[in-house]
Amino acid sequence: MNLFAEIRALVIAALDEMVAGGQLPGGLDFAAVAVEPPRDKGHGDMATNAAMVLAKPAGQKPRDIAEALAARLVADGRIVAANVAGPGFINLVLAPDVWTGLVAGVLADPGYGRSSMGAGQKVNVEYVSANPTGPLHVGHTRGAVFGDALAALLEYAGYDVTREYYINDGGAQVDVLARSAYERYREALGHMPAIEEGLYPGDYLVPVGQALADEVGDKWLDQPEAVWLDQVRDFAIDKMMEMIRDDLKALGVEMDVFYSEKSLYGTGQIEAAIDNLRGKGLIYRGTLEPPKGKMPEDWEPREQTLFKSTEYGDDVDRPIMKSDGSWTYFAPDIAYHFDKVSRGYDQLIDVFGADHGGYVKRMKAAVAALGSNRVGMDIKLTQLVKLYKNGEPFKMSKRAGNFVTLRDVVDQVGPDVTRFVMLTRKNDAPLDFDFDKVLEQSRENPVFYVQYASARIHSVLRKAAAAGLPTEGTPRLEDEAELEVARKLAEWPRLVEIAARTHEPHRVAFYLYELASDFHALWNKGNEAPGLRFVQEGDTEATSAKIPLARAVSVVLSSGLGILGVTPAEEMR
Repeated sequence: MNLFAEIRALVIAALDEMVAGGQLPGGLDFAAVAVEPPRDKGHGDMATNAAMVLAKPAGQKPRDIAEALAARLVADGRIVAANVAGPGFINLVLAPDVWTGLVAGVLADPGYGRSSMGAGQKVNVEYVSANPTGPLHVGHTRGAVFGDALAALLEYAGYDVTREYYINDGGAQVDVLARSAYERYREALGHMPAIEEGLYPGDYLVPVGQALADEVGDKWLDQPEAVWLDQVRDFAIDKMMEMIRDDLKALGVEMDVFYSEKSLYGTGQIEAAIDNLRGKGLIYRGTLEPPKGKMPEDWEPREQTLFKSTEYGDDVDRPIMKSDGSWTYFAPDIAYHFDKVSRGYDQLIDVFGADHGGYVKRMKAAVAALGSNRVGMDIKLTQLVKLYKNGEPFKMSKRAGNFVTLRDVVDQVGPDVTRFVMLTRKNDAPLDFDFDKVLEQSRENPVFYVQYASARIHSVLRKAAAAGLPTEGTPRLEDEAELEVARKLAEWPRLVEIAARTHEPHRVAFYLYELASDFHALWNKGNEAPGLRFVQEGDTEATSAKIPLARAVSVVLSSGLGILGVTPAEEMR
């Protein structure tokens, strides 16, 4: 059930009738015709821009189209009034039984709001993908929450989604990890670790070193690096990925695929991806222009093997091979995305940290070239998170060495609060995370405000059950505050499709706050007007007519919180 889609279908049908009757010319494109909530709630329940977007192609004045269209719309029993406003917008007022029918429809459909928009298209969402060299930090936390909520949102909108983590285990940083873990191995065997500059100093490697000592004893002690480097590197990566998986699980994040960068090396996959681009005339030997701005002292023109990424919207062509014949960091990323394209995805979504902004155009260019523009590619950047506690920046984690970890945050406030707060800003906007405020019980705390609405509804149901009153019946909406809640419920299916189309799960969090606000307003009004209370003690009929609205709100709150990965509250503590 999608009331906005139903009324839009009514508008399109009326336009078709106008074409058939000669009031509009044939061949018009109705794709831009929309039915939306009005900007001013006092203007009605819905508004359509039909006359505005069709005026120019129809060669008519928008008000003339609007007045003819309005006359047809009011002939439908669902429309009480169709008022032409301004240059040609039409504001619609819906019949009361439409709203009672909506509430009943929400309760009759456990999947209310789910969409088939995705039509089963295969989407790969890659997120977190942190180097396996340390615990996940607070920046990874935001990326993990955003990516996970986006994946859930797309599934809710009818897409076939794969959640994927790319393990960066093929670069020089994992050799540094191995050397750092080796020092902790020496420490476990009673020697003073030499944590030199450039190694990872965090205490998180202490148990890795101990586990290594437990497994191999002292056989690698005082041995040259060539003897132990490969084995220690693999051992440390495995242990770090165990930690990362545990941290993600604590946040409620579970991946479908963990893909190893190392698996691309020595298997011909990088070569195959580059050959694919070479076959399309996109690989060449050339010399890049000097970088813009201040010239680096060591810059000199040199011939390189380049990917012609400017053919697909990039600013400059990109090197894929170093002068010594080894691959640049970009080459395995091309191969990895070639593998994704080869797996048959219709769309790829990568969630990157803010520091990867310069990587967006080249990666989009690579996917466009590899997929011959068949596979869609979207890259979402998550901006920085600033942590505060007691009015001060939150201290760094001793365990991590130099940053606040995901576990630090989850241990402080729990996964539900962490996830919701991380979605209270658009992904590309900075976010302040104040440990005191996110636990505050006030309207200013969106987590509390939404959960409090859920808890209040459960309290209503418990109270009704205790009094032997029914919680099911034919809904009756009489007050404007009740209608306002119903109008907000009607927006849910539309909101889901907009959020899924734009890849913006924060819209769900914003919507839930607005729905909770409308519900709390009705609740508070009931404190002054007893006839609006959901439980009418001693009155079976009135209670059975009031409670369905609260239950419908609970359905949507649960669905929305489910997308965000948050458990609805049944009571507040």
